[in-house]
Amino acid sequence: MADQTPPEGPDRRVVLGGFLAAATLAVGGGMAWNIARQPSARVTVLRHRDYDDGLAAHLVEGIERYPHIIAKARGGRVVLKPNFVEFHAGRPINTDVRFVASAVEAFRRIGAAEVLVGEGPGHLRDTEYLLEATGLDAHLRDVGARFVDLNVDDGHAVVLPHDETGFGKIHFAKTAVTADLLVSLAKMKTHHWAGATLTMKNMFGIVPSAIYGWPKNPLHWKGINQSIFDIWDSVRPGFGIIDGIVAMEGDGPIMGTARPFGAVVMGDNLPAVDAHTCRLMGLRPEKMPYLEAAAKAGGTIHPWRIEALGDAVAAESFHILDHLSHLRA
Repeated sequence: MADQTPPEGPDRRVVLGGFLAAATLAVGGGMAWNIARQPSARVTVLRHRDYDDGLAAHLVEGIERYPHIIAKARGGRVVLKPNFVEFHAGRPINTDVRFVASAVEAFRRIGAAEVLVGEGPGHLRDTEYLLEATGLDAHLRDVGARFVDLNVDDGHAVVLPHDETGFGKIHFAKTAVTADLLVSLAKMKTHHWAGATLTMKNMFGIVPSAIYGWPKNPLHWKGINQSIFDIWDSVRPGFGIIDGIVAMEGDGPIMGTARPFGAVVMGDNLPAVDAHTCRLMGLRPEKMPYLEAAAKAGGTIHPWRIEALGDAVAAESFHILDHLSHLRA
């Protein structure tokens, strides 16, 4: 009678265990590669409690950590793009006008030949009213800076490298994209669709409403996350500074409430600046599609790849709307 003993071979449990181990290694290796390919980035956080006379000097201290940014600004034309949307007394919707004026002074002190302030408000057609109501016009007169309404600026077409929106190309305000240094001067706010509106989302204002309408609806129709990514990806602003002295939480970017935070965040890698700021707000940037996309296109969002400079500022838990609860850290 033939021997019924099965031939020797690998145990099924060993094979299965090896397969699972290999799969885990492959997934882990893929995650490690996704992290490793993100460039190292440096983000500076400055503790500053008020919009006082010392703010400009403090901003200079932060900018001086980025010598290549000073080299771009020195002798050149710097365009500061603040976040101005609407005006409601008592709501910190916009980059504080004192913050904008301090930033003008800061870039002059590091040697900029010209510092312009440019914005294309998304909601109000009457930019002059917004400048007057917020007091920005008076503060810019005080520091002798010129304002450019980017909504009616000449258009400058840029082909989209990844074209997540399907636009193919977007016309941007020429004043912004031809600057020697374009600086996103954002407000630290939650956003009822995107989760947070920081330096990258702030770039919506360089898309002229004279071409795309008010409130730039084609960008929203194509997808807000896709639009945030495509605008950043095609323009790559050189620097970002976030006004977090008084932030906004809740139903931002307009209907939220004031959240005193007492900090300024800045850096030359806008996704890293935004990701680090999200974590300071108690939010998970890796769950925000536009930041996830930026990490695959040369931006940095992983905390292992971000070196935090400046002051130690503890993270807080900003209030967000319930449908965004998956973003809570």
